[in-house]
Amino acid sequence: MKRLLFITERFTPDLGGLARSATRLVASLCQLDVEVDVVTWSRYLQPGEVLPPETVDAKSRVYRIGLYRHWDMTMPHTLNVLEWLHSSHQYDAVWGHYLFPSGFLATWFAGMQGIASTVSARGNDIDKEMFPPGDFARLQWTLQHTQLITAVSGDMAGKIKLLSGRDDVLVLKNAVDTEIFVPQQVIKEISRESLGIAPEEVVLGFCGELREKKGQQFLLNALTTVRNQRPACLLIIGEVRTNQESVLQVYATGQPENAQRIIITGHLPHPQAVAAHLHLCDVYLQPSLWEGTPNALLEAMACGCCCIASDAGGIPEVITHGENGFIMARSQLHKLGEAVLECLAMPLANKSHITQAARDRILTEYSIAQEQQRLQRVIELLMPNSV
Repeated sequence: MKRLLFITERFTPDLGGLARSATRLVASLCQLDVEVDVVTWSRYLQPGEVLPPETVDAKSRVYRIGLYRHWDMTMPHTLNVLEWLHSSHQYDAVWGHYLFPSGFLATWFAGMQGIASTVSARGNDIDKEMFPPGDFARLQWTLQHTQLITAVSGDMAGKIKLLSGRDDVLVLKNAVDTEIFVPQQVIKEISRESLGIAPEEVVLGFCGELREKKGQQFLLNALTTVRNQRPACLLIIGEVRTNQESVLQVYATGQPENAQRIIITGHLPHPQAVAAHLHLCDVYLQPSLWEGTPNALLEAMACGCCCIASDAGGIPEVITHGENGFIMARSQLHKLGEAVLECLAMPLANKSHITQAARDRILTEYSIAQEQQRLQRVIELLMPNSV
């Protein structure tokens, strides 16, 4: 049995695409006959506290560590935990899910123990660490010393090549459970009425943890523009990051009537509930400023949503403008509201063609089965001699 130590900053039931992708990857690795121990951090534990392992299934356990206030305390303590786990389980390799802190710790620990390491670049971990207050030297060291690098998009793979000089980066695309995220509503009790959405209102949708890098201000501006023309609401399927709530408060002060039409579901722990809410959206919006390949956008496309997204990161690798969705240059996101109105004015036949093409794109390139095929290649390269 191959044994893998998987380090990730977030894991179910944590919020966000990082947690969802980590959870999905671990499940797929177990199906490929890899035993996986997950190490993750929690802000809800005492600093340095280590919970007893949570058994996910016969091949996977999760260890949660309490965060200290600063990483310069959390990382040395985490290394101690990793040493303890390795002495008991003798891992064949270490996987760092996101370049910092997970990727750096995985690469360092694997080097100290003489085992293989891999890191996965997921989203803005490249863009963020390149600039202050990021650590460019640590980013470069991680990329140059890990045995194997995966990236969620060709765009990110190109950036890694430029930063590290390596041309062996594997593209490991995000994936969607296309049996859950389908064009038909799977949870019937979720309705427009249950969320307080009026029959005549257009629903503008966004899914995830709303914050600045996801284009929060552009979503608010779009709501204002659309509501100047017709009744509409903004459905946020998820939460607003705590340090970004002031942006909503400022918006509510200046535009109280529009702010009343912002509906926030809160965290939805089950993907079936996320899919059911996506079905309520007349237009799905992803006006990100930085991205890898957003899970939420892939899920919306799998549900047959009409999507408008920015050209950030790997999004143009998923959406072909005018064929399976619409792309806006990041420099033009101030016109997002006008783009929504144009989308709403499309003939129904045109819209149906685009949403079906969106679904087909996910089935063709972003299914769980295809991700498992790519993961098999990663395992073969990372642990070629493990039994």
